[in-house]
Amino acid sequence: MDTKTDGMIPECGNLAILAKHKVLVGAKQIRKALEKDAALVVFLARNADPAITGPIEAKCIAHQVSCAWVASMADLGKACGIDVGAAAAAAVK
Repeated sequence: MDTKTDGMIPECGNLAILAKHKVLVGAKQIRKALEKDAALVVFLARNADPAITGPIEAKCIAHQVSCAWVASMADLGKACGIDVGAAAAAAVK
């Protein structure tokens, strides 16, 4: 799937928000953004280690930030414009 062309990933809908805002990739950076109330939406890969995604999902719930699941790390990495997979990504203010 060419996410740069259509901006869609099944299951989580339109990822155009990633093109319009600064994007953070990685659990540590996303946790910091959630603590600072800077995250707009968080995307998590279904095939990522639950030890990584679980705490991020819990922080999203605690901070009332939308959390969407993406089919794979490879899909999420592509949507973020990187050449490697990503377990988590966030659009930030």
